[in-house]
Amino acid sequence: MKIYKMKAKEMTILVVGASGATGQQMVAQLLEQGQYVKAVLRSAGKLPEALKNHDRLSIIEASILDLSDAEMAEHVAGCDAVASCLGHNLTFKGIYGKPRRLVTDAARRLCNAIKATKPEKPVKYVLMNSSGCSNRDLNEPISLGQKMVIALLRLLLPPHVDNEKAAEYLRTKIGQNDAMVEWTAVRPDGLINEPQVSSYELHPSPIRSAIFEAGKVSRINVAHFMAALIINDGLWQKWKGKMPVIYSSSET
Repeated sequence: MKIYKMKAKEMTILVVGASGATGQQMVAQLLEQGQYVKAVLRSAGKLPEALKNHDRLSIIEASILDLSDAEMAEHVAGCDAVASCLGHNLTFKGIYGKPRRLVTDAARRLCNAIKATKPEKPVKYVLMNSSGCSNRDLNEPISLGQKMVIALLRLLLPPHVDNEKAAEYLRTKIGQNDAMVEWTAVRPDGLINEPQVSSYELHPSPIRSAIFEAGKVSRINVAHFMAALIINDGLWQKWKGKMPVIYSSSET
């Protein structure tokens, strides 16, 4: 499948989780396309110098859930889109410590903040999710073995439950007809690092088992697709309200 091209138009995008491996790629992709970016991250020191000093980047040093409702509304005001690249650190504290609902609570509070600003047109919310989370709007076949493993993950790994609940919040609470928020939940398979964007494929549902036959996709490809969703209106219309699964083409 081709690499999706982005149509040049100036937008302002809030990126949360901007210091993470995919979040940094997301910021870089948007800046490369000439967009204005507000990046929420705990420490600006985690950003590469080339990004940190970019004249179209505004840095907000904060933990997203520590922001007050008023501060959150101030940051989303005037934004055309919000991209969430939030995730839990793969440490004992990151997996089992607080906040256990980082991704879900951020989605809920950011969407509430968007609505508080009463935007003239819907704001796009793009969530980085996981291929291990099902889209319950579709009849996605899951083997008994995978169901058993996922049930175990729900018991043992709070971040998996967080990802599921974040997607469910968008699917059931925001839904398909909200006047102020539109959304897409991007489901990457196994994430890897690559230096540049390559061809990738998109599917409405997983085409392989996320547990027993996981594919791979580079973080830069995920960031490119999330940026393209925001900038390319045709692509957005195709995938809004849905949960596309992304694979690097060589991995399908």
